[in-house]
Parts: sequence; structure tokens; C-alpha cells
Amino acid sequence: MTTTLANDLSLRLRIEALFADYVQCIDDDALEQWPDFFTGDGVYRVTSRENLSLGLPVCLVYCEGRGMMADRISAMRTANIFEPHTYNHSISALKILSVAVDGIRTQSNFAVFRTMADGNMSLFNCGRYMDRIVEDNGVLKLADRLVVLESRRIDTLLVIPI
Repeated sequence: MTTTLANDLSLRLRIEALFADYVQCIDDDALEQWPDFFTGDGVYRVTSRENLSLGLPVCLVYCEGRGMMADRISAMRTANIFEPHTYNHSISALKILSVAVDGIRTQSNFAVFRTMADGNMSLFNCGRYMDRIVEDNGVLKLADRLVVLESRRIDTLLVIPI
């Protein structure tokens, strides 16, 4: 095994661990910890595949910085009214696109299954994560996460992060 291959494998495993911890935080309803997966000025956006392919800048969700992300979670906990439900994420096809001074660019696929309080389960959404990841004091953090939904049709509010 060459040193380059070993480093690539190590990096892949670190990114996979970051993503596993990220989705576990959401799936376990530990949402107050969600902003910690981002850099202080990190950006979280959700858009549709259609908007992305047409070059339209409109996002369904836009959060810039941990403060805005924390406010989103606080509002969800105190002000938003929605039917209780849980998510279960599945992530696949991690591809490391580039490693550069400004970060590691990756893309991966996701599917989010939703379970309602009555036990009804369905595919909530699927799509692609497009990320820029940086190392912050030895810890990988998301500097920019673009969530690209396959469909622009969402049957409920995007309350919980994807």
C-alpha cells in the first residue's frame, strides 16, 4: 500500500465518520449539536436539483454561520408547530472530488426516511450533499453544505435539518 493510498483511505474514513456523526445527531434529535458540525462561518443551504441545474440562486433553506443555525433549531423547538416525526438518514456513494488549500470537496448521495408518530413511514426526500470540508484544530468541519433535493416537491415544512 502506498503512502498516498493510505492517506486517501484515512481521509475517506474521517469524512465518513463526520457524515455518520452528522446524521446520527439529526436522527437522534440532538439538534442543538447540529451547528457544531460546521465552521463558525459555515453555510448550510437546501435547494432543488431543478434550481441548481438552472443556475437559480434561490434556496429553500439558507443558514450562514452557527448562530443562524442555532436560531433555526431554537425556533423549531419553541415556535414551530408540526406533527411529530423522526428521520433516518442513509448516505452512500461518497466521492472525494478534490483536496486543496481551501478545503476538501466531496459529494455523496442521501435518502431520508420519515416516521410519523402514528408509525407511518415514507421516503421523505433523497438527493445529494455537495460539501466543502476543512480541518479545524484537527477536527473535520463543514465549511459549506449544499443539500440538493431530487424533487422540488416537499409535502411538509423543512423543519429538521437534512
